[in-house]
Amino acid sequence: MQGTLENERETPTYEAAPIRIGPILRRYPLPFVAVVGLAVGGSLTYLFQLPGLGRWVWLGTLIVGGVPLVFQTAQRLIRGEFASDVIAMLAILGALALDQAFAGVIIVLMQSSGEAIDSYAFHRASASLRELLKRAPRRARRRRDDAVDEISVEEVAVGDRLVVLAGDMLPVDGTVASPEALIDEAAVTGEPLPKRRFEGERVLSGTISVGAPFDMRADRRSQESTYSRIVELVRSAQERKPPLQRLADRFAVWFTPLALAVAVIGWVLTHAPQTALAVLVVATPCPLIIATPIAVIGAVNRAADRGLVVKSGGAIEEIGRARVVVFDKTGTLTAGRPEVQGVVTFDPTWSDADLLRRAGALEQLSSHPLAAATVREARKIASTLPTPRDVVETGGAGIEGTVDGRRLLVGSASLVRRRTGQELVPEWQLLHARHGERGWLVAFVLVDGKAAGAILYADALRPGVPAMVDRLRTLGVEHVVLLTGDSVANATEIAGQAHITEFTGELLPEGKVERIRGYRDRVGSTVMVGDGINDAAALASASVGVAMGARGAGISVEAADIVLLVDDITRIPEGIALGQRMVLVARQGIYFGLGASLVLMGIAAGGSVLPALGAILQEIIDVLVILNALRVR
Repeated sequence: MQGTLENERETPTYEAAPIRIGPILRRYPLPFVAVVGLAVGGSLTYLFQLPGLGRWVWLGTLIVGGVPLVFQTAQRLIRGEFASDVIAMLAILGALALDQAFAGVIIVLMQSSGEAIDSYAFHRASASLRELLKRAPRRARRRRDDAVDEISVEEVAVGDRLVVLAGDMLPVDGTVASPEALIDEAAVTGEPLPKRRFEGERVLSGTISVGAPFDMRADRRSQESTYSRIVELVRSAQERKPPLQRLADRFAVWFTPLALAVAVIGWVLTHAPQTALAVLVVATPCPLIIATPIAVIGAVNRAADRGLVVKSGGAIEEIGRARVVVFDKTGTLTAGRPEVQGVVTFDPTWSDADLLRRAGALEQLSSHPLAAATVREARKIASTLPTPRDVVETGGAGIEGTVDGRRLLVGSASLVRRRTGQELVPEWQLLHARHGERGWLVAFVLVDGKAAGAILYADALRPGVPAMVDRLRTLGVEHVVLLTGDSVANATEIAGQAHITEFTGELLPEGKVERIRGYRDRVGSTVMVGDGINDAAALASASVGVAMGARGAGISVEAADIVLLVDDITRIPEGIALGQRMVLVARQGIYFGLGASLVLMGIAAGGSVLPALGAILQEIIDVLVILNALRVR
């Protein structure tokens, strides 16, 4: 039965796809070409004593593998991207000009392998996100006389009368044209509990109907509606967001000019162009080209094991530098669904447990979100629930039926008034006023027509959130912030429970973006964690956006840099700690590798190191820094 379901989405998990060699070779052929060329050329030179033929094999390999890399790096330079592979490009050109093919092939292998490693993991990770990016209103049902036609949202005109069924996403902004509608607005406004909208009230695109079918009048075209405006805000935020600067590229900014200067000095001192080439060969920064990407990929794979899918290497580096972490409330710090917070009885013949058990039994046959919460709570105190009879449900308002021979009604204040013709009893009025200000919902319970009690619902804080916030502070996060579109009263209560001292409520998407940018510009690296449509622009504006992919809207997943595929917000500190460890290990490798390269550059500048020997020495350094980088995994 539909009412027995808990309306929970299945939580996706990250599973690495099996590694298939064929597609890898087709996508990344240059490392394969370099390895085969080195092996064949080495065999011909040393095993078969055919050095001339071996040299031609190495030269062919250098041309086939090196020329594409040279053009690729040159294109980056034209676009203003000064990266760590500039020295490698110059070394390849020098090896071609000076007939030092063996040394050139070593450089080709180093550079092409680094780029292949850098892109491979993110190509695999992106496949895990494709199913999360499909959420958007695309179709609408338009009423014409007695007929209802399904059309695309682009065809909806202002004034059209649209039919919205239970579970439908509202395609455009409009006005309720039926007596009432029950709307889940969490994805757009952040309000955690369904809202009852009456005839003439405004409803927004991107929200979802969770009650009975209703009619609405279209007030805006799809391009002008809330969902489309948020999409445009995300696009604008992404265009304004500066690209994440990679750790390797920051070191390349000073190391590359230094290496070029030493090469020129060596050439001047020895009057031999081979000296300059030898300096470039030993200066080719493997710690930047290969070892740092290996550390990044190790961190990315480790993050994936914990349910965090990282879209770029810069994101895992940047999250490790986090100084501000901003959270949305609904569906992020909270579960995003109503839970029973308490039961109040007015009749001394009823206990809280008995009233909850009978209400839960009746709610088994309801599809309302509050019904599912009641059933969940009732099953905690009773393994089996009675089967109700003569059940009548009033869509979005409540349900009536007979349980254990007693006639029960569980529903809203309006339904109680309609069934009894009376106003709420004073106890109910007090409950409604007290908890309504906190954003809680109240379902009233009548037994045989008399006031028996009430059930209180709220969107509860996730388990472990206070400990997570404390952990963030121990990791060096200076500001933990709550930004929400929900009421200030609700934001205050949740922030207090979560140990968060900085919070703002009743924010529109533009307000979140403004505050995110303020933290980013004033304090430093800012991480935003959210799940709803209204969070997408803030995710795109932050230094690193983390989307709750298990429950989040597709647009928020698309705007984020990292996607949390498990419905567990307490994984965020793990991602920050992993980013910090990755940066630490990468820096160790960089300091050692570049330090060793500097020593070899000084020796090579004196003319005592041939390019081929320099390539072998550089490979020894490569192995050491790669082994260090593997510690991240």
